Amino acid sequence: MKSRFLPDWVLAHAERSPEAPALATPEVRLSYADLAGRMRALAAHLAMAGVRSGERVVIALPNLPATVVAGLALQALGACPVEINREWGAQAFRAVLPQTGPRHAFVLGRDAQVWGEVTRAQPFRFWVVHPDEPPPRLRRALGGTAVWLREDGRLDPAEGAAGPVTLPQLQPDDPALILYTSGSLGKPRGVIQTFRNLDANARSIAQYLELTAADRAMLVLPLSYCYGRSVVQSHLFAGGSVFLDNRFMYPRTVVEALASEGCTGFAGVPLTFEILRRQVDLSSLAWPRLRYLTQAGGAMARDTIRWVRQAFHPARLYVMYGQTEATSRLSYLPPERAEEKEGSIGIAIPGVELKVVDAEGAEVPRGEAGHLVARGDNVTQGYLDDPEETAAILRGGWLWTGDLAWRDADGFFFHVGRSREILKLGGHRVSPAEIEHALESHPEVAEAAVVGVKSELASEAAAAFVVRRPGGAVGESDLRRFCRELLPLYKVPATIRFVDRLPRSPAGKLLRAQLAGTEET
Repeated sequence: MKSRFLPDWVLAHAERSPEAPALATPEVRLSYADLAGRMRALAAHLAMAGVRSGERVVIALPNLPATVVAGLALQALGACPVEINREWGAQAFRAVLPQTGPRHAFVLGRDAQVWGEVTRAQPFRFWVVHPDEPPPRLRRALGGTAVWLREDGRLDPAEGAAGPVTLPQLQPDDPALILYTSGSLGKPRGVIQTFRNLDANARSIAQYLELTAADRAMLVLPLSYCYGRSVVQSHLFAGGSVFLDNRFMYPRTVVEALASEGCTGFAGVPLTFEILRRQVDLSSLAWPRLRYLTQAGGAMARDTIRWVRQAFHPARLYVMYGQTEATSRLSYLPPERAEEKEGSIGIAIPGVELKVVDAEGAEVPRGEAGHLVARGDNVTQGYLDDPEETAAILRGGWLWTGDLAWRDADGFFFHVGRSREILKLGGHRVSPAEIEHALESHPEVAEAAVVGVKSELASEAAAAFVVRRPGGAVGESDLRRFCRELLPLYKVPATIRFVDRLPRSPAGKLLRAQLAGTEET
């Protein structure tokens, strides 16, 4: 694929293999010809409505074909989709809208009332996705300016046809997408991803996963999350297909669909695989075409990693590391080195440089922990309208990830923790991940999270929140005694609280700040 532009990839595949599958859900099947046709039709309507090149347009939709079609149509016009999670609610929407300044938004019909309230004080046009003919009361609620689409990405027949539109010449450094980081609910922080970023990320992932037009990914991660978006983008680059499945509240149904849909790949965060491990008996299931699984979105318990490799054998597990500021991906652990390099986040993906440096940016010796920095065409231009934060992460051509890591003699990287999350326990700097791994090595512990809390005896103490495995009965004193066998005394949690679940974002990322506010010692 020579073009660097995502809409061009779709058009090229539609010309070469029009009947090849592109997107699907349990109810909808779109070929590349379908996807290209709906992208062009929607782009024409957007242009007729006055959407201009460079304009920001909100997309607040779940994983639907219409979500993908909307993003492609906007990008084809040179406009910039602003993907936000519809579950954030009105307060977060109000924080994001002044920063992005949109005049248009793609929303669900059932969210129309919330969006109507948020945008009441400004002129706004809604592009409303509804499963069938919208009821009159919903039409009245949004007024006469709303445009209606079906969940499969088709415009409602009542909208009529728009004339052909001449698509602009896109530039590699044009903004192609704005995604909000998982910590954006307090302070909106939109990451600008250019066409160059998307292209570099998709090509690299397609290379190390060896994606081809025969590949079909199962996607349960939200498209407003960079990991979910990258799955779609890398498969559209390769000419493969993606099955969007929103039924993960019934995990066995999703796992069965891996087989029935002929999926070759499956992407998940640690919570995804923990849910499968706890709730689904995989012994009677088979996935004849499944060849790989990917995991990112935080460190997964080593015991769970081993379970995934065994349960889905012979499919191979790729443990990966990245962030929104790097268009999702920075490193991967080659499956053939998994046992030898257990606990590693692997090596840099193709086209990316990684190194470990001190606070001044000087590279540190191998084996020594420091700041993990990255360089490559996948690295963002910065945060939307936030020059100070942009300057903090982009220094001298390198992205400062905010993570601490070390590199071994073979060039494999090991994640230590977020620099802002490092605990100071008894005068020692300690990563929460080290304590979490010790807790999760207990056979009755499903997952654990450790945060720093104020202490009367010291400046900071470690508080652990633990989810037991089904049937597990381990108590606090037993688990603390278990930790003392594995950790120095100063690393043993001061408190251990058992909880039914850990707080997570819609993308499955652990929300440590919520835990830190619930515990004091």
